[in-house]
Amino acid sequence: MSVHPSIFWHNESDTEAFAKTFVQEHDLSNAIVELRGDLGAGKTTLARYLLQALGVTGRIKSPTYAIVETYEASFPISHFDFYRFNDPQEWEDAGFRDIFAASGLKIVEWANKAHPLLPPADFVISIEMLADESRRVTVQP
Repeated sequence: MSVHPSIFWHNESDTEAFAKTFVQEHDLSNAIVELRGDLGAGKTTLARYLLQALGVTGRIKSPTYAIVETYEASFPISHFDFYRFNDPQEWEDAGFRDIFAASGLKIVEWANKAHPLLPPADFVISIEMLADESRRVTVQP
């Protein structure tokens, strides 16, 4: 897996611009995008901008408590946040296996909490918060 050079975001506009470019450059209609980073790094903000760039309108909720929020654009989108996930039985009970087997985009935050249940990601976007509050971002296809 190759790692692309780091990208730096100095403000939220940089995050939005990245999301628009990422959506234009990649076919995400049947992809898994894993967002990595510490609490507060900007994973959910990036997810919102990705969803907006794909044409999702209206309120975009964080799936922190629900674990998954679903959206429709030109294809189905599921946004997962496994931060509070701790029971593998919930994977089966909630139908996550079926969601990951179906077509559409899956955006996943805190994937490490659901390993080894998750299929491998097509893209891993790592966000590192720097001392000056900018972000160093790397993308692994």
